[in-house]
Amino acid sequence: MRNADIAEAFEELASLYELDGAVVYRVVAYRNAAKAIREAGVSVEELARQGRVEELAGVGKTIAEKIDALLETGSIPSADKLKARIPPGLIEVTRIPGLGPKRARQLHQELGITSIADLREAAEQGRLKEVPGFGKKAEENVLAALAAGADGRPKPRLVLSEALPVGEEMVAALRDQPAAVRVQLAGSARRMTDTIKDLDIVAAASDAAALVEAFCGMSAVDEVYVSGEAGAKAVTHSGLPVDLRIVPAEAFGNLLQHLTGSGKHNEALRTEAVRRGLHVSEYGIADDETGETVAFATEEQVYERLGMQFIPPELRENRGELEAAREHRLPGLIELGDIRGDLHMHTVLSDGRNTLEEMVDAAAEHGYEYIAITEHSATHGFGSGVPPDELRLRVERIRSLEGPGITVLAGTETNVLPDGSLDYADDVLEELDWVVASLHTSFRMPEKEQTDRMLRAMEHRLVDVIGHPTGRMIGRRDSYELDVDRVIAKAVETGTFLEINANPNRRDLNDVYARSAAEAGAMLVIDSDAHRADTLRRNMRYGVATARRAWLAAEQVANTRVWPELARMRKRER
Repeated sequence: MRNADIAEAFEELASLYELDGAVVYRVVAYRNAAKAIREAGVSVEELARQGRVEELAGVGKTIAEKIDALLETGSIPSADKLKARIPPGLIEVTRIPGLGPKRARQLHQELGITSIADLREAAEQGRLKEVPGFGKKAEENVLAALAAGADGRPKPRLVLSEALPVGEEMVAALRDQPAAVRVQLAGSARRMTDTIKDLDIVAAASDAAALVEAFCGMSAVDEVYVSGEAGAKAVTHSGLPVDLRIVPAEAFGNLLQHLTGSGKHNEALRTEAVRRGLHVSEYGIADDETGETVAFATEEQVYERLGMQFIPPELRENRGELEAAREHRLPGLIELGDIRGDLHMHTVLSDGRNTLEEMVDAAAEHGYEYIAITEHSATHGFGSGVPPDELRLRVERIRSLEGPGITVLAGTETNVLPDGSLDYADDVLEELDWVVASLHTSFRMPEKEQTDRMLRAMEHRLVDVIGHPTGRMIGRRDSYELDVDRVIAKAVETGTFLEINANPNRRDLNDVYARSAAEAGAMLVIDSDAHRADTLRRNMRYGVATARRAWLAAEQVANTRVWPELARMRKRER
């Protein structure tokens, strides 16, 4: 049984428990276990056979026993019991964008919906909008999702953070092989897109057969479909397809460029080349005038032959990069090492997993000069909000910290209420160094009301930044109904920063909006939104990738500056 299949069984178990009204911690435990199983780089079935499955994070004795039962019988007994009283089609309903277990349960209770067919019928008859908390817009969203082909089955695309580590481990292992000359990850993973459906690896080798043999024997590989001296096609234990292509070293640059660029980038590149009498392919560049085809060992040589600057992989989306490269005006993009501080993170005081001191120590180890501790505010929900009196105690504790040479700022992630006001009084906010304002409730307000709500929050003199501005969760929840252009304009007008939230499940603002914001003159910050010490740096990587895809230079991101300079940029100082 592949890791993806085991993980899906635990995702289903979590949804069944949520549909059944189980306590939150039980649901979270099974979802965390599913994530750990899906991302494991080795066969979880094999770990279970060796009695080592509890080595995975989030997998304890109880979950290990359930894995054993699943492998032995093909099902989890507790899931079978839940399925006996919960309609099986309701699980598929939970996967429709905008729904989820809680709302699916509500539809089941209010309208008797037990399947996608029931959902479609109720939506077409206009009955969804009559359910408390739904309304006309929610009904329209469900109809749109169904019309777009949503069927409640798990989607094959993976969030980048679930696949990139696998690809990088495979590339590193191949590079260690004596036969390897050059090995590079390509495709959408190299462009650092939000999600991917497969991995592409390009290699040059002194002994192609030996490199293919090493690839096929990797612990991450579950099944090999095709193999030969030109490469191999395989699938990992997590169900991720991987395509290894091997070319002569002198043509490495051509294939790497071909497999990295998006379809639109490559099409535009070929079209432009034809106008100049050139034909670009994965094998080389052919010249109509001479009839000669020349292969190139590096991508830099490929773009140089076409009269262009080298185009960083993240920009290869046909969004103006070809013209800019011809005119040698591509920006110098921000790098991970440019980030000096992280201004959004949580500890055990709200819904984090590490203590204040542990987060500070981890940030210091990463070389950060400053961090802001931004616990959730009183109305965040799920029992994780911090009342004003507790926040004041936290401020005192932060002020008294002694330890590594890092500036620790007292902050909050305050909730923006439906009317645009904040859930902490001004006298509380005035005691803080940094205020993130975010929407955590009332996601389904109409666009004008939602936008007005956001704009009012941005007018507050103590709000430094808007956190995860559009509220999307990649593959799980669409953005709010929000006029982002008005939000960007208000950010410029008020001097409010906009966040690129680096959580790989958010990456919000996305690259398109972040580029628009920067071009309009808004200042951005990239924050990890870390809830654990080990995600501080890991998350930040994806935020920087989003910024690079948005064409951002370091000076367009506020937290590439030292804290005294950044502090003077806050609206409260201006």
